[in-house]
Amino acid sequence: MFDKVLIANRGEIALRILRACKEMGISTVAVHSQVDRDLKHVRLADEAVCIGPNPSTQSYLNIPAIISAMEITDAVAVHPGYGFLAENADFAEQVQKSGFTFIGPDADVIRLMGDKVSAIAAMKKAGVPTVPGSDGPLPANGERCLEIARKIGYPVIIKAAAGGGGRGMRVVHTEAALLNAISVTKSEAGAAFGDSTVYMEKFLQNPRHVEIQVMSDGQGNAIHLGDRDCSLQRRHQKVLEEAPAPGIPDNVRQDVYQACVQACIDIGYRGAGTFEFLYEDERFYFIEMNTRIQVEHPVTEMVTGVDLIKEQIRVCAGQKLSLKQEDIVIRGHAFECRINAEDPKTFFPSPGRVNNFHAPGGLGVRVDSHVYSGYTVPPNYDSMIAKVITHAESREAALARMRVALSELIVDGIKTNVPLQQDLVTDAAFAQGGVNIHYLEKKLGL
Repeated sequence: MFDKVLIANRGEIALRILRACKEMGISTVAVHSQVDRDLKHVRLADEAVCIGPNPSTQSYLNIPAIISAMEITDAVAVHPGYGFLAENADFAEQVQKSGFTFIGPDADVIRLMGDKVSAIAAMKKAGVPTVPGSDGPLPANGERCLEIARKIGYPVIIKAAAGGGGRGMRVVHTEAALLNAISVTKSEAGAAFGDSTVYMEKFLQNPRHVEIQVMSDGQGNAIHLGDRDCSLQRRHQKVLEEAPAPGIPDNVRQDVYQACVQACIDIGYRGAGTFEFLYEDERFYFIEMNTRIQVEHPVTEMVTGVDLIKEQIRVCAGQKLSLKQEDIVIRGHAFECRINAEDPKTFFPSPGRVNNFHAPGGLGVRVDSHVYSGYTVPPNYDSMIAKVITHAESREAALARMRVALSELIVDGIKTNVPLQQDLVTDAAFAQGGVNIHYLEKKLGL
């Protein structure tokens, strides 16, 4: 087992990782930008190193500075959390070449799954269901592109192979608009990602977003830990998640679970990972694999009782999975509301000093947050300041518990999206379960 881990992140996920390390008896090193010196995990870590000014490019994305911090503190491994460098294959490779351990999959696996075209090819080979598409990059020949679109059937979506987070996509409804859409998307992809490769898929009109949590040790052992529904989204950013996803037939679930587990074994995956799907008409369609821990991992922890961060650390330290598939039992239901420092109507960021912070409590309530009374939310980074998670024996009970928890949450001094979350957990359609990925934006009139 590692004796010292550097946490290459900030905010609630850095604190979450620090707590797991402390429980495992692992010493911790926090790295931080100048503005983040008062973060809770920085105060609690065994050692702390300032790695640069406030811009992410000069701190949390500064690979040489992070590796130097590992060297001067004698850390043996780095946990990237999510965001920043968590899915950066070059970072993973440089960490390994410098003699340290990256808590995640190997760099070549990150590259494989980070490129949408190669990822889809790998998933097809493993038997994971995919969206009908071009089976690779679109050719330069315009007539051939038109033939592919006719075969798939309109509407189609053009996607950048190196894209993500909702960027590098364009929906096409007619043949007349196709070639221009391909040309524009290629140009945008080249400018945004340095790679103009694009591919084509069938555009699903009213799907849900359902994802499957996996854990694999890279030694031929892999398990799934059920699924999550993340369909409540605004501009491709998740707002509220739940586990398990409601209303999916068990036989449909089991088939895709097994395909995901097999895919992990086939690609030699190590660590925690998530297969993301669009789900429509009782069919799953693979979107991408996130080769890291997810923001919404707590809902899976609540319904399985498994500490995903600890298990992730164990397998990346070279240990075999401590769990077998039969050990995973889904109990009850869980919700997670992301609490952001933003105006609930305009969604503009609302940084500033938190005069008073009070987290809700009680049976089945969990709050993951780095915020405390007197903390100043900086304008430099993502606006998420907390995650409120509730768990109960049924979906209805867990939702009722979330309503109470949100009513108890106090964040004075800045604006937050708590009013939006309170609206969502009292929404009649959401209470029924199974809303699609367009539901929230339509509700907001976007």
